[in-house]
Amino acid sequence: MVDIPLPGGSAPDADSTVVDTPPPQEGKGSSGILKSGAIMAIGTLASRVTGFLRTAVIVAALGTGLVANAYNTANTIPNQIYDLLLGGILTSVIVPLLVRAKQRDRVAGEQYEQRVFTLAVIGLGVLTVVAVLLAPLFIDVLAGSYTGDQRAVAVLFARFFLPQLFFYGVGAFAGAVLNSRGSFGAPMWAPVLNNIVVIAVGGAFLAITTGKVDPSTISDQQLMLLSVGTTGGIVLQTVALWPSLRRVGFRWRPRLDFRRGELGEVGRMAGWTLLYVVATQVALAVVTALTNRAGKTAFDQGLGEGYGYTPYFNAYQLFQLPYAIVGVSVITALLPRMSRFAAEGKTADVRAAFSSGLRLSSVIIMPAAALMLVLGPEITTVLFAHGNATADDALVIARVMQMFAIALVPFSVYQLMLRVFYAHGDTRTPALVGLVVTTCNIMMAFTAYNVLDVKWIVVGIAGGFAITNLVGTITCWLVLRRKLGGIDGRRIVGGHLKLLVAIWPLIGFAYAAHTVADALGGTDTMLPALATLVAGSVGGGLLYVLFAKLMRVEEIQTTIATFARRLPGRAK
Repeated sequence: MVDIPLPGGSAPDADSTVVDTPPPQEGKGSSGILKSGAIMAIGTLASRVTGFLRTAVIVAALGTGLVANAYNTANTIPNQIYDLLLGGILTSVIVPLLVRAKQRDRVAGEQYEQRVFTLAVIGLGVLTVVAVLLAPLFIDVLAGSYTGDQRAVAVLFARFFLPQLFFYGVGAFAGAVLNSRGSFGAPMWAPVLNNIVVIAVGGAFLAITTGKVDPSTISDQQLMLLSVGTTGGIVLQTVALWPSLRRVGFRWRPRLDFRRGELGEVGRMAGWTLLYVVATQVALAVVTALTNRAGKTAFDQGLGEGYGYTPYFNAYQLFQLPYAIVGVSVITALLPRMSRFAAEGKTADVRAAFSSGLRLSSVIIMPAAALMLVLGPEITTVLFAHGNATADDALVIARVMQMFAIALVPFSVYQLMLRVFYAHGDTRTPALVGLVVTTCNIMMAFTAYNVLDVKWIVVGIAGGFAITNLVGTITCWLVLRRKLGGIDGRRIVGGHLKLLVAIWPLIGFAYAAHTVADALGGTDTMLPALATLVAGSVGGGLLYVLFAKLMRVEEIQTTIATFARRLPGRAK
C-alpha cells in the first residue's frame, strides 16, 4: 500500500514570481531530524487524535454493517484514484525534482513550480469530472457483491466523494511545495480541520437518527448530510494550506510554457512510479473487493454485519497511527535532505541520514506495535464500542488490528527504504520491488479468502499484509545495501536488538494488566477497558523507557530531550 495518508535552469522572465526565501537550515544528525520531525509529529498527533475521534463518531453513527461498508468503500475511491495517478508521483518524484531545480537555479526553480502546479490543477480538474461520471463502475469493481439499495447508496456516496480527488491533489502538491521549502507544519495540521468537520457531521447524523440505519431505511436528508459534509471537510483542509504557501513566498501564476525536457524529466521518473502505484492499487482493489464479499457472505449466513470491509478499514486506520505520527514525520523531514545529499554525491551522508531516521522511528514504533498487539481489545472497545457499534464489533476490529500490528515495524522500515531510492531519482527499483510485494499481497489475500472461515477472512487478509511487508523489507534491504555500499547494518541491527530486549518488560506489564482486568470482569465496556489501557500503556511504557536507557539506546535519550525542549517553559 502507498501512504498517503504515499516529488537546467533558464533565464527568468517578467511574469515570474520570485521571493527571496532562505533555504531551510540543515540540522545535524539525530537532533536535526528530530527538530523537523517533532514539529510534524505534534501536528500529526493532533491530526490522528482528531482522526480517531472522527472514525469513532462515524462508527457510532453507522455501525460496522452495510451502510458503513458502502460509506467507507465509496470514500476510499478518491484516495485510490489519487494514489494511482498522482500521489506516488508527488511523494517520490516532484519533491526531489523541485529540490534539484532550485539547487541548479533558484529563479528557474520557482518558475518550474508554477508550471508543474498549473499542469496538476488542469489535469486534476479533467480527471475529477471523468471519475464522477464513472462512479457506478468503480463501485462495481470494488464492491461487486453490492446489490439493490446498498449499491444505490454506495454509488450516491461515490458521486459526492469523488470531487475530493481534485482537492487531495491540489493539497498534496501544495504540501510538496511547502516541504521543498523547508516548511512542514501546515500539511500536518490541516487534516485537523477536516476531522473536526466530519466529527460534527457524524454528531449531527446521530442527532437526527433513532437507531441503526440500513440501506433501505436511510433517508435522503441523512445521505446528503454524510455526503456533502464529508467532502466539505476535504475542501477546508486544502484551502487551509494557502496562507502557508503565501508565507513561504509561493504565489501561483498559471503558466504552461514548459521548457524542453521538463515534462520528459517528470515522465521518466514518474513512469516507474506509476507502475509501482498501479500494482499497489490493484492489490488494494482486490483486498477491498474480497473483504466486501466476505462481509456480504457473513450477513447472508446470518452471522451479522461486522465481518466486512469496515472492520478492515478501521483497523488499518489504527495501525497507521504510530507510523503516521513518527514514520511519516521522519520521512518527510528526511526526503528533501537525502535528495540534497544524493544530488551532491554524498552517499555517506545519505546512509547516515537513513540509519538515523530508521533508528529514531523504531524507538516509538516498536513499543507501539507491542501495545497494539497486547491491548488490542481494550483499544478498540474504548474507540468503537459506542452508539450503533457493539462490543463484538469492536472485538473483530481488534483481531484485525493485532494482525496489522505485526506488520508495523517491517512496514515502516520498508517505506523509509523506498525514500532512499526516490532521493536518488531511482523510481525503477521501488517499482520492481513493489511488483514482488503486491503480488505476494494478492496471493495472501486470495489464500485467506478461500481457506479461512468467513468470520476470520478479514483477520487473515491483515495477516497476509504483515507477511507481504516482511518480504518487501528483506528484498529492499538487500538491494539498498548494494546500492549504498552498506547501510550501517551493524548499528541498525544492534539498536533494534536492544529495543527488542527493552520491549519485553512492556509486554509483560501490559499483558498482566489485561489478565487482571479480565479476571475481574472483563474489558468489554468503556470504563474497565479505558482503565486497563491507561494502566498497561503507562506502566509498560515507563518500564520500556527504563530498560531502553539501561541498554544504552542513544535514540531514546535524544527523543526524550528533543520533545522535552518543546514543552511549554522548556524551550531554549
